[in-house]
Amino acid sequence: MKIKIPLIIVAIEDEGFHPHIHIEINSIPAILLVDTGASKTVFDSHSINDYINDIQITMHDKLTTGLGTNSMISHKAIISKIAIGEIELLSYDAVLIDLSHVNESYECLGLPKIAGVLGSDLLMQFKGVVDFNKKELMLTLKANSF
Repeated sequence: MKIKIPLIIVAIEDEGFHPHIHIEINSIPAILLVDTGASKTVFDSHSINDYINDIQITMHDKLTTGLGTNSMISHKAIISKIAIGEIELLSYDAVLIDLSHVNESYECLGLPKIAGVLGSDLLMQFKGVVDFNKKELMLTLKANSF
C-alpha cells in the first residue's frame, strides 16, 4: 500500500530548504525534519517529555555521529505509538539526542520546533521517496508488516 505524506518545504533564509512532515507521537501532533542523509531516526531529548508520560530513559550503548559533530551521547526510550500517516509504529525503540541547537536556530527564524529527524532507517524500511515537485513523501507499507 502506497501512503502519501504531505511534505512541508521550509525555506531557511538564503541557505536552502528543510523538508518537514507532520506526525503524531502518542496521539500528540509533532513535526519531523526529513533528512535522507541521517542514518537513523532520532528524537529531541529535550522535548520528548511533551509526548511521553513517565518516560523511562536509558543510555544508548553507541555514540551517535552527525549533526555537526563526530560523536554525541545519546539515550533510548520506548515510544508507545508513532503515527506517520497511516503507518503506526508501536513500542518504537527511539534514539534521543540533543536537538536544541536546531530548535534554537528555528526559533530565531520564527519556525516551529521539531520533535526529531526522520532518517534513512525508516525511509529505507518503507521505501521512502521524497518528491519535492509534488511536495510529498511516499512510503510503502507491505501487507501484514506489523
